[in-house]
Amino acid sequence: QAQVQESGGGSGQAGGSLRLSCVAADYVYTSNCMGWFRRAPGKEREGVAVIYTRDGIPHYADSVKGRFAISRDDAKNMVYLHMNSLKPEDTAMYYCAAAGYGVGVGGCEVVVGHGLVASDFGYWGQGTQVTVSS
Repeated sequence: QAQVQESGGGSGQAGGSLRLSCVAADYVYTSNCMGWFRRAPGKEREGVAVIYTRDGIPHYADSVKGRFAISRDDAKNMVYLHMNSLKPEDTAMYYCAAAGYGVGVGGCEVVVGHGLVASDFGYWGQGTQVTVSS
């Protein structure tokens, strides 16, 4: 089993919605901070949203706050990214990630405090493309 694996994505219209899914191995998912990053062409990788799997408390980047929602399903070891009110600038490769060993065990406060930097995340999916047309 892959440690982290995304699915979903595809193409959508501006103003529309898409949902991304991510499944993680037990030892990656349990009591950890998991989230989504994205990389648009020519831009740096950006943290989008994170969630602590134990209590479900989410945190969002300002660029998606009010439009995207992150959720989890403990029974399936899954994390979802519900993307609403899509904009063309949401076009990017989206990656599911889980905090590295020990980093997210108590919550997402550490990674949020660091500004959702990729270096705090030790487990990564291969990415799924999202394309939003105007």
